[in-house]
Amino acid sequence: MSKVDVVLGCFYGDEGKGKVIDYLAGDADLAVRATGGDNAGHTIKVDGVKYAMHLIPSGILSGHTIGVIGNGVVMNPEVLLEEIDNLKAHGYDVEHYLKISDKAHVILPYHRMLDVALEKARKASKIGTTGKGIGPTYCDKYERCGLRVEDLYSENFAQKLGELVESRKALLKFYDPENEAQIDEIVDFDKIYRDYTAYAEALKPYVCDALTYLHKALEQDKKVVVEGAQATLLDIDFGSYPFVTSSNPTIGGIITGTGLSAMDIGNVYGVIKAYSSRVGEGPYVTELLDATGDRIRELGHEYGTTTGRPRRCGWLDLVTLKYAKRVNGLTALSVNHLDTIGKFDKVKVCVAYDINGEITEDFSTNLEFLNGAKPVYREFDGNFGDISGCKTFEELPENAKAYLSFIEEYIGIPVKFIGTGAEREAMIVR
Repeated sequence: MSKVDVVLGCFYGDEGKGKVIDYLAGDADLAVRATGGDNAGHTIKVDGVKYAMHLIPSGILSGHTIGVIGNGVVMNPEVLLEEIDNLKAHGYDVEHYLKISDKAHVILPYHRMLDVALEKARKASKIGTTGKGIGPTYCDKYERCGLRVEDLYSENFAQKLGELVESRKALLKFYDPENEAQIDEIVDFDKIYRDYTAYAEALKPYVCDALTYLHKALEQDKKVVVEGAQATLLDIDFGSYPFVTSSNPTIGGIITGTGLSAMDIGNVYGVIKAYSSRVGEGPYVTELLDATGDRIRELGHEYGTTTGRPRRCGWLDLVTLKYAKRVNGLTALSVNHLDTIGKFDKVKVCVAYDINGEITEDFSTNLEFLNGAKPVYREFDGNFGDISGCKTFEELPENAKAYLSFIEEYIGIPVKFIGTGAEREAMIVR
């Protein structure tokens, strides 16, 4: 029976997982999304066309890989149908290449409104959510009152929806009393029932028992790739809580979000950039609030796939990367944007934290620890030059090889994928 390859982000997301997934999907039969919702995204260029995939696994862009949306995903049907229509418009045979778990939870209009209202109520303690309704949908899931895809086809759908609409409308008016008229307009049972009945009909051809589907594929020795969304430090348990997402974008979420078992997992590829970035609030030890940070942002085009927000930028943090390796059981790394960081004369990497004079290489998500941590840097020579034409590690300039080799030595696993440019082909595979 074949093993599953997993691609995970190691920091705060936006590391360029899509490029690695796109490569692995080249000979994969299935690409699976396990967690998160349309608050995440993979951006991939194919034949000059840029695709921003928020729900559908980006592996589907290979043209022969079946995309599977797992039970751990929270799904906005309107967004999903827009993605389906976009793929169809570009010639993709979505009808035969998309599966949706009947156990995935559904985002409704009141979830998005609650997301915004709760963030507003937090004031100075805001988390920096995308306002897509992800957190409130997961809240309903764990409160055991959420609607799953299978519920859209149930005889009890109208009854369950009616109960939820009334209770959520009351909750919204409590948190956002100034918008009572808008709440009554948007959180309207008749409109939501009508819209979601139509969504259900449009999505019906794709819905299946994804757990059984995946396991049968493995029994038939099909090659399966699981695409991580967000990243390790946004994990609800292992991230910099509370400045995290509402799911587990680490290896544990891959298992619970698909129904795969630990013994099904093969390679676990951790994806990073040759520097680091973050969107939203929360601690960030190597953040550069200066001209260097600004230059990294502009050179790396660091603006969110989903939100368009400018990302906070800084040097690569190997203390964090070691933590990501421990949590996820990483077997190899992908380092993207080597071309970007190579434009600097000198390049720094964080190799330890200084906590009130005590040096440590161990990471903690404790906020006091992170807010008090000062990075201890090691400096490398930059000026890598134009590496876009490099097809092998050996062709890279010595400065670039020294930088990558140090990362391997520090973390203890190999760098298998090296991103040398924005195009899908601009990658060295070792």
